[in-house]
Amino acid sequence: MDEKHNHHHNHDEEKNTKKHEHNHNEHMEHHNHIDNNMHMIHKHDEVNNGKHNHHNHMNHGGHDHNKMIKEYKNLFFLSLILTLPIVLLSPMVQELLKFTLRFKYDQIVVFVLATVLVLIGGKPFFVGAKDELKKKGPAMMSLISLAVGISYIYSSAIVFGLKGHDFFWELATLITIMLLGHYLEMKSAVAASNALTSLTKLMPSEANLVREDKIVVTKISDLKISDIVIVKPGDKVPVDGIITEGKSTLDESMITGESVPVLKEINDDVIGGTINGDGSIYVRVTKLGKDTYLEQVITLVNDAQMNRSKTQRLADTFAKYLFYLAIVIASITAIVWSFSGKPADFVLERVVTVVIIACPHALGVAIPLVTSVSTSIAAKNGLLIKKRERFENARKINAVVFDKTGTLTEGKFYVSHIHTYGETKENVINYAYSLEKYSNHPIAKGITEYALTNNSKSLKVTDFANTPGVGIEGFIDNKKYYIVSPAYLTKNGINFDNHHHHEMSEDGLTVIYLVQEDKVIASFALEDKIKESSYQVVKDLKEKGIRTILLTGDNSGVAAKVGKKLEIDEVIAEVLPHQKSEKIRDLKAKGYIVAMTGDGINDAPALAEADLGIAIGAGTDVAIDTADVILVKSNPKDVIALLELSKKTYNKMIQNLIWATAYNLITLPLAAGILYNQGFILPPAIGAILMSASSIVVAVNAKLLRIKK
Repeated sequence: MDEKHNHHHNHDEEKNTKKHEHNHNEHMEHHNHIDNNMHMIHKHDEVNNGKHNHHNHMNHGGHDHNKMIKEYKNLFFLSLILTLPIVLLSPMVQELLKFTLRFKYDQIVVFVLATVLVLIGGKPFFVGAKDELKKKGPAMMSLISLAVGISYIYSSAIVFGLKGHDFFWELATLITIMLLGHYLEMKSAVAASNALTSLTKLMPSEANLVREDKIVVTKISDLKISDIVIVKPGDKVPVDGIITEGKSTLDESMITGESVPVLKEINDDVIGGTINGDGSIYVRVTKLGKDTYLEQVITLVNDAQMNRSKTQRLADTFAKYLFYLAIVIASITAIVWSFSGKPADFVLERVVTVVIIACPHALGVAIPLVTSVSTSIAAKNGLLIKKRERFENARKINAVVFDKTGTLTEGKFYVSHIHTYGETKENVINYAYSLEKYSNHPIAKGITEYALTNNSKSLKVTDFANTPGVGIEGFIDNKKYYIVSPAYLTKNGINFDNHHHHEMSEDGLTVIYLVQEDKVIASFALEDKIKESSYQVVKDLKEKGIRTILLTGDNSGVAAKVGKKLEIDEVIAEVLPHQKSEKIRDLKAKGYIVAMTGDGINDAPALAEADLGIAIGAGTDVAIDTADVILVKSNPKDVIALLELSKKTYNKMIQNLIWATAYNLITLPLAAGILYNQGFILPPAIGAILMSASSIVVAVNAKLLRIKK
């Protein structure tokens, strides 16, 4: 215990220092990739969900995603402009709305407008259908193209003499609504990326390159691996790298949300975009471009969006079978009505109506819109989803396991007790404050903060020295003072109250000693502060009927104290990393669906073993690599937001699937004329209106996805 918390030993310091930066490394690796790879998201969906094939076509020139979205937006508005006169000049619409707008050759005008619309607005769907059929996987795009193609051919025949009603306005609204749906989906899909893209603004454009003992201002893009750059006080760190000379405290709050500056010394990693404190540091470049932290975060968001859940695959399957169903029902309709002696125009109208009704507008956007909105909400709330299927199943979680240090606690110390030996409390606090104010160690910060709240005096210190792994020393009023660990006292034969130290340690406290010359005059017992949000998350989880468990490698005294304060259901302490994963297996064997929340290397096996691995964002690379979801803000309370978002996302998906599927299953037989003998047949106009309405319903429903702030 003493060695672990040795006042200036590096175990905790190293953990707290590296924890934050590795989160940034994992969190930042994502940004420029989204600009270059947005088309890959849609290309991926091409393979898995036919309706996205046209995205690749739209993006053939390697345009970035914003340009691609703009193209879709322009295509939608062009289609809308063409659709409005087509709708207004439709005899069916005029009859439905009780108005007349007719002139010579008006239907020829409609035919020309519809032809332009089909060639321009319909092109992405035809391209997508071609790719689907080439892969022998007809689905969404094939069905849309079938409806548009048949509607256009049939309606054109009507204009040029075939008896019946044209479907130009239906095919026009079909194309326009589908373009709108895809535009909204694409826009939502990149919202998560855009929410993070602002981080790229953190990166400076230039760096101070050290070249032959000279400092040369150069562009970041011109730097190479192993170059040395100097970061002056107050400057932003230009690149990811390792400190080769100097030390300073760095403000990393813009990435981790952690307000406490982190002490960085030689051989410590630094992250591009963080702000240097009051020291100058020399940094050797270790990562550039796509390997940097910011870039990795963008890649992570991309991967999350491309990662398809079971519900998404279910929608794809529905679309595939709906295509075959449409062909079968349309064929049966044609055969039945033909043998019933109905005229060709009646049979054709029924067949075309069936195909239009079968077109799965709602199903096509039901799941992807919810997914993209969910991903966007997650990113805005500091939840980075790596494995969507695991995230989707988070709604079933009934036990949450927490690591202690850095997860439920801050890794930030505060003074719990002070014992004096032959000196007044006021004096020892003044002495300690005067020495510790020169140190950036977490324990020093705890003592300094305590002293400031007690209006302590700053005394003049001379010959101050900080010896890593030992402690600090200095002269006050010509007397030498040390602040050291118990291990130092034992090693140097200095007497101290070992019983008291043992008592404090067993209670989970870290003890350091103030020595005047060779005599101990005070001891300070400090405690790692529990995060305020930890109390709330445990309370909220218990209210939801979810079991809370503390799983830590720390001694049972420390664990029990934290567990008691937080009122956690179960405390498991003094476990090795491999034993953590065994404990997770034990919980699963008892029937629990387990989420594990941790931040350290020793948590990685347990994160992998759990049904849902949640990495605290300020954790290590290993923990983050193993996790299914990352809490960027390092706030355990975000676990509640995560579980809530998972449940609400799933509910929205199911709602949309039910609505979209029910619409198709109910209206298809009606379009075929199953109730014709009972005096009802679904008019093409009503069918088209219902078709459009279904798409709007699922889109609005997806947009209504919210979680509590």
